[in-house]
This record gives sequence, C-alpha cells and structure tokens, in this order.
Amino acid sequence: MKWQILTVVALRSIAKNRLRSLLTMLGIIIGVGSVIALLALGQGSQKDIAADIDALGTNLIIIMPDSTATGGVRGGAGTSSSLSLADVDAILADCPAVRYVSPEIRLSEQIIAGNRNWNSAVRGVSPTFRQIRNYRLANGAFFSDREVQSKAKVALLGATVAEELFPGQNPVGARIRIRNVPFTVIGVLAAKGQTGMGADQDDLLLIPSTTALYRLSDGKTVRGLLASAVSADQIDTAKTQITAALRRAHRLRDGQPDDFSLRDQTEIGTMASQVTTTLTLLLSAIAGVSLLVGGIGVMNIMLVSVTERTREIGIRLAVGARSGDILVQFLIEAVILCLCGGIIGALSGLGIAYSLGHIMGSSVVLSPLVILLSVGFTLAVGVFFGFYPARKAAGLNPIEALRYE
Repeated sequence: MKWQILTVVALRSIAKNRLRSLLTMLGIIIGVGSVIALLALGQGSQKDIAADIDALGTNLIIIMPDSTATGGVRGGAGTSSSLSLADVDAILADCPAVRYVSPEIRLSEQIIAGNRNWNSAVRGVSPTFRQIRNYRLANGAFFSDREVQSKAKVALLGATVAEELFPGQNPVGARIRIRNVPFTVIGVLAAKGQTGMGADQDDLLLIPSTTALYRLSDGKTVRGLLASAVSADQIDTAKTQITAALRRAHRLRDGQPDDFSLRDQTEIGTMASQVTTTLTLLLSAIAGVSLLVGGIGVMNIMLVSVTERTREIGIRLAVGARSGDILVQFLIEAVILCLCGGIIGALSGLGIAYSLGHIMGSSVVLSPLVILLSVGFTLAVGVFFGFYPARKAAGLNPIEALRYE
C-alpha cells in the first residue's frame, strides 16, 4: 500500500510540471530511440548481406587471376591473364571436392534489339553457371555444352535487360546484336532482384564462354572462374585441391607465389558482416552517449526538484514520514521519468527504423530481447542518477527544511 501511495505522489509531482518532465525525458528518448533504430537497421543489413551471399551461389568459390607487375609497378587484383579455359578441365579432373566449374568472361557491352538498345554486363559462362549461381529460367532454355563447343551465338537475358529491350514481350527467338555480332535469344532468366548494396542482379546477359572469348574478347583472357564445392563443409578442401591443381596446370615451382587468388562465401560474408557490425556498434556507442546525457539531465532536474520542494519535504518529515519514504518517493520519480522516456524512445526508434528501412529498401530486424534490455537499461539509469538527489532529499533536517524560503 505504501508503494502505491508513493507512486501516486510521484506521478502527481511529474504531472504538475509536464513540460519540464518531457524535456527531462528528451535525452532518454533520443538515446534509446537512436540505439533501437541503429541496431534494427544494423541487424537488418547483416540479414541482407547474408541473403546476398546466399544469392551468389551454392558453396561458391571465386577464383581470380593475380595482379600484374611491370617495372615494379603492380596492378590491381585480377589484372593478369593467368587463367584460361584449360584450367576448368584441370579443376574438374583433379578436384573431387568440386562439383561444378564455370569460366567467366566479363564484358560491358551495348546490346541492340531493333530500335532499342541497352548497356549491360555480358558474361561468357558454361552451362554449369546456372547451378553455381542458382539461376532459374522464366522462359526458354539454357545453352548446352554442344553450343559452348560450337561457339554458338545464343544468349540468355536477365529480367532487366529483357524488359528494357523487349518491354511486355517474350523475347525468346528474337535477334539482338552485340558489336554487330548477331545473337539469338534462347531464354530469359527469372528475376533475382537487387542485392542489399543496390546492385541489380538481373541486369546481365549470358552467352557461351567460347563465344565471348573468341568472338567478343581477345581469345585468351578469362577474367575469373566460378566453382561450387560438393557441400558447405567441403569448401576448404575444395580450395586446397583447386590451389594444387592450378599450380600444377600453371607449372609453378615450389616457392613461387600463386598467380591466382581464391575467395569463398564464408570469407565474403565475414568481411561484410565485420564492417557492418563495427559501424553499428560505433554508432550505437555514440547514441549511447545520449543516454548518459539524459541521465545527467534527470539528476539535474531531480536536484532542482529537491530544492523547490524543501518545505514540502520538511512538512512530511515533521508529520511522521521517514527518511526512507522520501528517498523512495524521489527514486520512483526518477525511475518513472526514465522508464517513460525509454518506452517512448523504443517506440520512436522502431518507427524510425521501419521508415528508413522502407525508404532504403533494407530489412529491419530487432529481437524483443534488445528492446527489453534497452528499456531495462533506462531503469538502471533512473536508479543510478536518481539516487543522489533522492538521498539528498531524505537527508534534509526537518527543522531547517521547514525554515527554508
């Protein structure tokens, strides 16, 4: 019963100074809201990154040529031409932990269809590219090994390219041109959508690797290889086998560095996740400063309240209230201020997170535990920063308090 009475007294005191109470809570509201919003968007970004990594393909391993070095000046990764179509056969022959391998000849070309044109990424690949990258077909069919061997001039369009060149139509069987080389469209890839970083996975065109290499490229340079391990737990084994196979194929002696580099989904995901986690924690720490400032604001207002209500405290002590009752009353006031600020901040943070997520096209993920911990932390702030003013109020001498003007 005593707690109920003290809570009612504390609520009346807060309600008597509504504007001051709201301004006192503002620091808590901003702090909790910022932390909730940043964590929700940060965890959502990690979810998007994980989805993007999964969309890259099944147990994907990316093999890139190393950098060139001319006169001591080294180019960027992938600038050498150390990979070839023969490496695909070497990997398939010597790497039992690898299920699929596809070369990837990457070009950026203007694609022409009738009176329409579109600049897109052209990829020269093998039929296994479909399994490696988990692409499905919306219409038509994928090209075959026979069409790769014959350097057939056939193409598959990504959903974006199909819509730009053949809006509202089925382009299967249509003719397009790349560098005045005619191609027949044999299929359209099912839409994959954008990655979490905003890249359009459907803005591409696939043609046989040999066609890209000998009709559109220099006949030698393979920009990269894509491989798929037989299972997720065989990725490291597959990388070891690929390294050994390529070193043999490239006739590299012991002590010579690899002229290629390997990356897998785990490495890519880990690097991206580490960056996102670091930024989220940094921004959350900065937002957490607002909680500290808000707590100091609560202490300041409570000290002012003690000074303003010195005579009231003296009267209550004179008529029989104990020091503990005064301490609990002021502690309750501080906790209510922080708790209300925490609840309003949590709701505001969720609203901001979902609004920004909708605008940016990003996922928003936040567990109820994080919200409970954030609100619980505001209770701790209320107790910590409210204890000193409450103790000061409880320690007033009744006689001196009654004389206070």
